[in-house]
Amino acid sequence: MTMPMNRREFLAGAGALTIAVLLPGVTREAYAAGVQDSRLGLKPDQLSSYISINQDGSVIGWTGKVDMSQGTEIGWLKMIAEELDIAPERVSIVQGHTEQTVDQGGASGSTGIWFGGIALRNAAAEARLVLLEMAAAKFGVSIDQLTVNHGVIGVNSDAGGKKVSYGELIGGKHFDVQLVWNKEYGNELKVEGRAKVKSPSQYKIVGKSGVRRRDIAPKVFGTAENMNDVKLPGMLHGRMIRPPVAGAVPVAVDESSVKNIPGVKVVWQKDFIGLVAAKQWDAIRAARQLKVTWSDVKPPFPEQKDIYNHIRAGKSMKRDEDVKANGDAEAAFAGAAHVFEASYEWPFQSHASMAPACGVADMRDGEATVWTGGQKPHFCREGIAKMFNMPQDKVKVLFMTGPGSYGRNDSGDATMDAAVLSKAVGKPVRVQGMRHDGTQWDPKAPASVHVSRAAIDKDGKVIGWNFESKGFSRREFHRDEGSPERTMAGQLMGWPLKPIWILGVPAESYSFAKRKTSDTIAPLVERASPLRTSHMRDPGGPQIHFASESFMDELALATNMDAVDFRLKYLSNPRDIAVVKTAAEKAGWQPHVGARKQLRGDVYVGQGIAYAVRGGTRVAVIAEVEVNKNTHRVWVKRYVVAHDCGLVIAPDLARQALEAQILQTTSRALFEEVKFNNKAVTSVDWQTYPILDMKDAPEAIDITLMDRPDIAPSGVGEGTCRPLPAAVANAIFDATGVRLRQAPFTPERLKAGWV
Repeated sequence: MTMPMNRREFLAGAGALTIAVLLPGVTREAYAAGVQDSRLGLKPDQLSSYISINQDGSVIGWTGKVDMSQGTEIGWLKMIAEELDIAPERVSIVQGHTEQTVDQGGASGSTGIWFGGIALRNAAAEARLVLLEMAAAKFGVSIDQLTVNHGVIGVNSDAGGKKVSYGELIGGKHFDVQLVWNKEYGNELKVEGRAKVKSPSQYKIVGKSGVRRRDIAPKVFGTAENMNDVKLPGMLHGRMIRPPVAGAVPVAVDESSVKNIPGVKVVWQKDFIGLVAAKQWDAIRAARQLKVTWSDVKPPFPEQKDIYNHIRAGKSMKRDEDVKANGDAEAAFAGAAHVFEASYEWPFQSHASMAPACGVADMRDGEATVWTGGQKPHFCREGIAKMFNMPQDKVKVLFMTGPGSYGRNDSGDATMDAAVLSKAVGKPVRVQGMRHDGTQWDPKAPASVHVSRAAIDKDGKVIGWNFESKGFSRREFHRDEGSPERTMAGQLMGWPLKPIWILGVPAESYSFAKRKTSDTIAPLVERASPLRTSHMRDPGGPQIHFASESFMDELALATNMDAVDFRLKYLSNPRDIAVVKTAAEKAGWQPHVGARKQLRGDVYVGQGIAYAVRGGTRVAVIAEVEVNKNTHRVWVKRYVVAHDCGLVIAPDLARQALEAQILQTTSRALFEEVKFNNKAVTSVDWQTYPILDMKDAPEAIDITLMDRPDIAPSGVGEGTCRPLPAAVANAIFDATGVRLRQAPFTPERLKAGWV
């Protein structure tokens, strides 16, 4: 994607680049020319900020959310098409361009449909009402005499067939209509108009399958415009220089060590050090060759084998407590006949995105234009503006499809690094990481320890539950790059740190008295650490619910109950009960108490169940595993999932998103663990940080979508991450009798616990 134009020329038509695929017959030039007239500035309370109509009657939806390759775009355009009574094929989506979309928080917390989609739906409904009012005035009839079919409004009582299309009514011009806005930006932004949205009984598009994703074929055939493809005239290639020991900073740089490489310029500002060159290979060579003298620091990390003891002994920076009104947990323990306790451990994990991050920045003439593959372009704009003391309206950020991101990976760092280098050299700079950059230096999901205790009365009934999480913050390295200290560059350049101390507790509806606490400890290295922690997919969810739902299985055994019956006895929310029942029925669950240790040939087989709540979404997962008695390899042969996220917008895409989520979380449960010594992270590639291989993928994933049209959609992207590791651990126990309380569930750990 070569762009032989200056920034202003580029931005005049750059909106086209943010559409995954333009509609057939729509050229970039025609699209760019029509954009300005069809929009009334960019204001959160203006209808034209969310919906515009082209002259041919096709529709553009504008959203500050972004689709991180889960197919969310299709959900958005289906919701728009439904409210406007137009074919989905006639709708395009522009996303994540800070000059052309309102700040709706980017991709965050599975809110793409949950919040972003609702805003688009409300705007589309209002647009339909306005168009009907325009048609009614044109034909001199009341609105109730009009019908809409595929974007054409007709008078239903007129035998002559008076008709007018959306394009004829307003095509190429803007809606001058004000919406009611809740005065919030980001995820919480809400807008609505006078129009009532359709009831589920009226749906013709929402809830149905069949609209194909537009980004798959271009990605497969290499024709998609990717973050890594961005090229600008005069662009230089940048590389970052990282220390061999975490926490060390540069004290001397020998620039003569790279004098044999043409055009290399070293940028050293405070503790930030990088370089640029005209050619990418020259930048790579220079980064390997540059001689840097680093400060002498004490090895900052404990040995990996001691990390959980470090967490247990660590000083709590902040405690969060959650006491439910189901009785007095403290009194329950005081009067208990028995107390059952277990402890669980979860490692640091890397995003290990498909490719390392890439960022491009052009910092000249008091303006900034930035291209990012990160999840939150509007926050990126805020961070750039603050770092360089610029007005936000002088910073333009364009979202581009990158190597993927579920949470805070290294994309924000690459973008800010590129901006610092570009500002220093006065030319556009592209920073492209390498595999070791991404796996070794990206923000990590936090390591944690979880202790669960239950009070049991003399009749074997659970009367109290105490759950304690303790570990590194899931937001020490913030969920976005909205301020410089949230990036590697900002930390290296001395910006004051503002960590948020938070880990989390389980989300569930068990009816016994409970007390849940979460303690967060300080990071191992205060600044620019390869073990700094931040959001990863479902932040804190898999580790916390691995502990809580493994414990529920152990508690079922301790009270002589079947694991499914135990949950059905103590769960209080009807939707939670329904997903557990549905999963058990679909999996053909046979009630049993304890491990069955069923041997079939060379493999033990078992089933395990777990359930969790995330936001409004409820999920129950049953894992069916095979454990080889000789190699101790665990293979999850089949998953059965019952998923309730309220209204299902696109069933086929929901299933695909769940399947991908299940594969990724299986990888985390069975394989993923960041390795480190007392000086540095040693996980630097796919050998030292293995992930799920094709041979380890399940044979079958059976999903039941429990569609509830009367309940607003609450997200598909993260809820299944929560119960899955526990379901696998519980299945391993059923197969072997080995209770694994530390992830990942490797053959070595299984062998060590084998009885």
